[in-house]
Amino acid sequence: MKDSIYKFAFFVNLMILYNSFNSHYLAQTKQNSIIKLFCLQSVKEEMLKAEIEYIEEIANETCECYYEEFMQTASHQDAKNKCKLKAQEKF
Repeated sequence: MKDSIYKFAFFVNLMILYNSFNSHYLAQTKQNSIIKLFCLQSVKEEMLKAEIEYIEEIANETCECYYEEFMQTASHQDAKNKCKLKAQEKF
């Protein structure tokens, strides 16, 4: 009887631990998707203003770069400038 209670308690603790990790990664995923959504729209607008054909691959790579840089530096302008230069060099 005690053995089954311990197994049940262990199982419940594992479920609580799993859910806490899962919610943390879910929050990060939502944050990433919101930032990427705004970034993609911004890249599209800038490309159209510059009369450059909008290519989704360029926008996606630029926004991935932006997200990585922004998470490291926490500076919107620095990340934007660095990734803009990378995109110009590559494409």
